[in-house]
Amino acid sequence: MNGDDVETENEPKLPEFKLDAKQAQGFIAFFRKLPENEQVIRFFDRKDYYTAHGDNATFIAQTYYKTLAGMRQLGSGADSLSGVSISRSMFENIVRNLLLERTDCTIELYEGAGSKWQLVKTGTPGKLENFEDVLYANNEMQDTPVVMAVQATIRESERSVAIAFADLTKRQLGMTEFLDDDQYTCLESAMVALGCRECVIPQENVKSPDARKLRDVMARCNVLVTEKKKTNFRSRDVEEDLGRLVKGPMKHHKDLVASSEGAAAALAALLAYTDLLADDANYGRYTLQPYSLDLYMRLDATALRALNVTESKTDANKNFSLFGLMNRTCTQGMGKRLLNRWLKQPLLDVHEIVGRLDVVQAFVESLELRTDLRSHLRRMPDIERLVSKLERRRAGLPDIVRLYQASVRLPIILNSLSRYEGNFTEILNKKYSNDLQEWTQPDHLGKFDGLVEAAVDLEQLQNGEYIISAGYDSSLQDIKKERDSVEQQIQRAHQQAADDLGLPTEKSLKLDKSSQWGHVFRITKKEEPKVRKKLTSQYITLETRKDGIKFTNAKLRRLSDLYTKLTEEYSTTQRELVSKVVDVAATFVEVFTGVATLLADMDVLLSFADLSVTSPTPYVRPSITSSEEGDLLLEGSRHPCVEAQEDVSFIPNDCCLVRGKSWFQIITGPNMGGKSTFIRQVGVNVLMAQVGCFVPCDRAEISVRDCIFARVGAGDCQLRGVSTFMAEMLETAAILKAATDRSLIIIDELGRGTSTYDGFGLAWAICEYLVEVTRAPTLFATHFHELTVLEHSTGPPVHGPPCGPPVGIKNFHVSAHIDKISRKLTMLYKVEEGPCDQSFGIHIAELARFPEDVVALARKKAEELEDFSSTNLEAAEVVGAKRKRVGVADDKLHGAQRVRQFLQDFVALPLNTLDGKEAMGQFQDLMSGLHKDAASKPWLQEYLRQFSGIVPISN
Repeated sequence: MNGDDVETENEPKLPEFKLDAKQAQGFIAFFRKLPENEQVIRFFDRKDYYTAHGDNATFIAQTYYKTLAGMRQLGSGADSLSGVSISRSMFENIVRNLLLERTDCTIELYEGAGSKWQLVKTGTPGKLENFEDVLYANNEMQDTPVVMAVQATIRESERSVAIAFADLTKRQLGMTEFLDDDQYTCLESAMVALGCRECVIPQENVKSPDARKLRDVMARCNVLVTEKKKTNFRSRDVEEDLGRLVKGPMKHHKDLVASSEGAAAALAALLAYTDLLADDANYGRYTLQPYSLDLYMRLDATALRALNVTESKTDANKNFSLFGLMNRTCTQGMGKRLLNRWLKQPLLDVHEIVGRLDVVQAFVESLELRTDLRSHLRRMPDIERLVSKLERRRAGLPDIVRLYQASVRLPIILNSLSRYEGNFTEILNKKYSNDLQEWTQPDHLGKFDGLVEAAVDLEQLQNGEYIISAGYDSSLQDIKKERDSVEQQIQRAHQQAADDLGLPTEKSLKLDKSSQWGHVFRITKKEEPKVRKKLTSQYITLETRKDGIKFTNAKLRRLSDLYTKLTEEYSTTQRELVSKVVDVAATFVEVFTGVATLLADMDVLLSFADLSVTSPTPYVRPSITSSEEGDLLLEGSRHPCVEAQEDVSFIPNDCCLVRGKSWFQIITGPNMGGKSTFIRQVGVNVLMAQVGCFVPCDRAEISVRDCIFARVGAGDCQLRGVSTFMAEMLETAAILKAATDRSLIIIDELGRGTSTYDGFGLAWAICEYLVEVTRAPTLFATHFHELTVLEHSTGPPVHGPPCGPPVGIKNFHVSAHIDKISRKLTMLYKVEEGPCDQSFGIHIAELARFPEDVVALARKKAEELEDFSSTNLEAAEVVGAKRKRVGVADDKLHGAQRVRQFLQDFVALPLNTLDGKEAMGQFQDLMSGLHKDAASKPWLQEYLRQFSGIVPISN
């Protein structure tokens, strides 16, 4: 290998390439033949370290080493190949990052030497089984990933989406088909709920608008997209394939396939991509279930980010996210993964939610029970992970022993539950105790415990040895007796040699054991002159080193060879017996799967209880009703993540979303005044309640919501050609198309990415649509104070006749105080009724320490714009030090209603039956009437002036 291998201070400490010229040339020849694929990152196992080459090497050096200094060259000249070496620990970190976080690539691992290499492992974000040992090592997997196949078809203006999904870790398959809108909002919700990490789609024209929208959904959900030929999406043989894979009656599989041809085709593509049928170990091990979008509350990727549900690498501490705050689980991974799944799948069934809340309340009320159970769960291994290894026959004796340690603790957990004497005894029995009682019986896990106690030498566990007990098998016992006899003969040979050489056995003549020589004698160089003559005649010198001389004789060599032979025979018999023990233990997989599910459920609900009682202000149990029955009433509500931060004294606020009164709330107030925190905390409280947790309130009455839509700020997506404003509009479009009257809508600062008038117009139109059509409880935070006149709006609906009960629009504002003398702004963070009567933007600029002359000029220009119409001055009066308009709100309201009437009249024109001159004439008549009415409406005059360069103004 060419290149200087000496490390400098700025170079990373990397393993050294150990290839001679011939090996390097052979490897380069092999590497050049590999097919190019930008999504694939290839690693090469060189026993003590790994390497990556070509563009992969550059990517790894830049991304993980943050420097190209560690790059090396194999070969020379034009045929050289760049590479980077990777230590084993660094390789594991890179694999975890690529498969669990980036989810935009496939990993391939090769083994071999010279020009002979073969692919031994492949991993993708949805297929992790080959790298589970690495990924589970640091307990970083928050959930088992799902790989999905999606096929969308458009018929008669309806978009039908068929999906099939597989959880390869839990061996579960699912399928469904549903109608979706052009933004694929239902598909996005399903991908979020299922934890999809990889998606297979048919090859299509990527430039088509529909294909781009589908890929945008995948990108928002951080999903790796893989294209396959459309011929893969055929359901011809899927029934036969399911008959081999899935346990259960064949009729059930046929009914599911027959009920949804599109989903069956997606399932066929998924089975082909995952190669499940290529492994006989999968036969009869999978379950198949239909999936419904109505099982859980729908959340999209935008809502997850807006409500800070999942963890982010940029979080300053774990309490920045809802998952980090609520994750107080004790089990080694099971509870953590279940919590992650629950937060993406809030419940819709009132009885299920109440059932979880009952268990949490039992744990809250009983400190002794909560403490005991959490103490026992801390000693529990990751049973889900162990069961997965056992089912795939990848488990060893250490895994069997850990399952045994879990099994023998189950009666202790059952005993703790039996001592509970509170109001929820029956509920705890039904949820936990009854199953535990059954599983711990002698004919269930009692048999497993007996197997382990008979087969494993438990006494050797203290020495870190996991071995089959000699008494478990007669042949193993015979081998052990013979080997022990040989070992005794070796000890006697040692003593005979010591007597012969005249050296004490403890101090001078040592008995060593090495992999190269077996049992040997060893003396120091200092002792060698004393026995030199005897060594040359009766003994054979094997090795001379600084630490001494190793030698043997005929008798020791014969005994050592026999001992080695018996040890190998013992090990072979051990492996065979371990394999048999694993096969027998695998018959208990179903029971241990149930145990894992039960303990994970208990762990998460205990975590909820612990959070509820140990928070700065204890949480309360919410009262849950169906969406048709109740309103949303949160008294003294708080944001759980914000109040958990250090040095924060959180000011609680009430939120009462009441039908017909305050179902649609417009919230105004200064930046940094708490609007965003307030509307987010309402969403977080509802989500926590429907997950089954107590909420950070003084009192909470929550009607179940089918979706939470949140648009609380959009970032630029230049890589996908999406601006801030476009992202905002796409998110809002998804809300308008997918929200129902049973949803919860949270919108913050809509319309800031465009001109003031366009932004205001869009915000007004969106508000009217949500009020008249969607009719969902909505929190709408805005800086457009003009929107507050909607509270008094009585005009006819723009979007057709009203549907359902009246919504009720109400204004709120976050309060702030300006000192009259110092003009200092103080945020009060209190939400109060009524609109905000002034803007605080310039005061915020003062807080940001803008130059005084800039602030002064801003204040002057703001006053000029505020008095844009001389007519407005006549309708104003000075109150104290502030100018306050009189009648301006009515002026805006009447003007907006006149514009709406104009648009309705224009839409009603029979343009398809008129020629150009007649159409223009009728349009001019409408415009003339509009301008005539504008003579007495200052707001309407200014509105029309904005469009004077676009729309001709009639004389």
